[in-house]
Amino acid sequence: MKILIVGPSWVGDMVMAQTLFQCLKTRHPDCEIDVLAPEWSRPILERMPEVRQALSFPIGHGVLDIATRRKIGKSLVGQYDQAILLPNSLKSALVPWFADIPRRTGWKGEMRYGLLNDIRVLDKQRYPLMIERFMALAFEPEAEMPKPYPRPALRIDPASREAALAKFGLGLDRPVLVLCPGAEFGEAKRWPAEHYAKVAELKIRAGWQVWLFGSKNDHPGGEDIRMRLIPGLREEAVNLAGETSLAEAIDLMSCASAVVSNDSGLMHVAAALGRPLVAVYGSTSPQFTPPLAEQVEIVRLGLECSPCFERTCRFGHYNCLRELKPRPVVEALDRLVPDPLELVESR
Repeated sequence: MKILIVGPSWVGDMVMAQTLFQCLKTRHPDCEIDVLAPEWSRPILERMPEVRQALSFPIGHGVLDIATRRKIGKSLVGQYDQAILLPNSLKSALVPWFADIPRRTGWKGEMRYGLLNDIRVLDKQRYPLMIERFMALAFEPEAEMPKPYPRPALRIDPASREAALAKFGLGLDRPVLVLCPGAEFGEAKRWPAEHYAKVAELKIRAGWQVWLFGSKNDHPGGEDIRMRLIPGLREEAVNLAGETSLAEAIDLMSCASAVVSNDSGLMHVAAALGRPLVAVYGSTSPQFTPPLAEQVEIVRLGLECSPCFERTCRFGHYNCLRELKPRPVVEALDRLVPDPLELVESR
């Protein structure tokens, strides 16, 4: 059985989509899974053992371009038994339809009748989690999904990790605290730089080193955090935001002794790498897209106005994040991983 997955457009969603691939492999051990997705997602998909190959989708998010979609679809005719669509847009259904894939599965959305022939009606009460909405498409309608649910698990090639460490001149002589202070969603997901800097300061004094990750847009924010550290501590913080490829960021993050992250794609990457993780939530909620790992601490204030799921605070104060001070995050880290100096002193 050959299955084409039309993948999502965001890092975190792509990581969580692995739960669907795992369910498909459980149901059909010999199935071959290909994922049609933006080229940026290749490093994630290549680290998922369930995926046979990543097929690059050259059209930008939100762009229609029917001619290109038709060309891609026609190139796939006769290659697949089923297509499963994770986006709910009409556009995402065009390639499987042009490819004439016999069974085309997806949730009802944006007038996709005719384009899909296995349409599911989403019951949000039954499937409150995003991974449940992904996983349900691996089963027949109304089927019970087996529990416990699978968790994303990215595999790392040790040689690639060593190459990344060498490229950036990084060592593992001290435990690594990874900070992920960015969020493509906007300011309503970004814990303030001064709070991240305080966490970095306390952990560096306790014997850690700090690596900051993110996109090019996050590089200035990473520098803001570093420059808030005094000389002598600042040298133990490395701003890798925008400097690494996504593949390098994943490999380097696998070295982390602990991670502190906003609700972002890198949060889900850290969880899929099994890193001890403190996830900071403000305008969003862990009730829909929680990090899926065993060693996770969720830190949030839970103000009356949150979660609002807005990109900008309608009150202008962002108190759900600004008033969330560093202490609970540091205490969460301490519960997950003891400081190296504490280990020495306890001997």
